[in-house]
Amino acid sequence: MSTRDHGDCDIDPTLALLSVEEAARRLGIGRTVCYRLISSGELESITVGRLRRVPADAVPEYVARLRTTARTAA
Repeated sequence: MSTRDHGDCDIDPTLALLSVEEAARRLGIGRTVCYRLISSGELESITVGRLRRVPADAVPEYVARLRTTARTAA
């Protein structure tokens, strides 16, 4: 299997930029929800030409913000 296949075990940890689908897979959410997070500014993204990409480090940053919010709310 190559990294272009869509299996869960095919995530390339060395990628600097992720497709929205790859970011959604890493977060365990759907593509539509991921686009909503991007639109709302909760998840950082950039455009490369006509493509929307999520910096790989934006995913753990988003999770860290969620954890911080959950801790302060509890």
